[in-house]
Amino acid sequence: MGKRKYLDLFLTFLKIGAFTFGGGYAMIPLIQRETVDNHGWIANEDILEIVAIAESTPGPVAINSATFVGHKIGGFFGAASATAGVILPSFVIIYVISFVLRQFEELKAVQYAFAGIRAGVLALIIQALVSMYRQYPKDQAAYLIMAGAFAAVALFGVNVLLVIVCCALAGFLSAGLAERRKA
Repeated sequence: MGKRKYLDLFLTFLKIGAFTFGGGYAMIPLIQRETVDNHGWIANEDILEIVAIAESTPGPVAINSATFVGHKIGGFFGAASATAGVILPSFVIIYVISFVLRQFEELKAVQYAFAGIRAGVLALIIQALVSMYRQYPKDQAAYLIMAGAFAAVALFGVNVLLVIVCCALAGFLSAGLAERRKA
């Protein structure tokens, strides 16, 4: 893999990191647009896999997603390039904001701006949800697994990693049962 590809990975994830507010889930639509639509580095179906792996591994979803995509495209150095790109904007922005915000945090304009940013982030998360749903299998077992996972996390506070493992097992079992019915 040429140095140009590593630079492309770095610059792509630098852009994703710089222009996405709200964390990893808000980045998913931009990661999808950049890696699937603009560059063709990965397939659209890979986005669900990336989200599942990024969520189930320790660390922030955005960094895990960048690392996974980078590794898939360019191995170790691809992962390092994408990860550095996605981290750098946050580091610089937080460094600058920490100084500035102390000076202006009481201003209503600053408070209103952050309220607007939060609303925009929510819209991005909903858009990511809709996009992932469109690719989601639409059978009874899939809906039961999805509902069970939602209830476990949202209503009962079950650890997300445990829920993902249980969903994988449920998917394995439901696929096995479906295969046995066909035979």
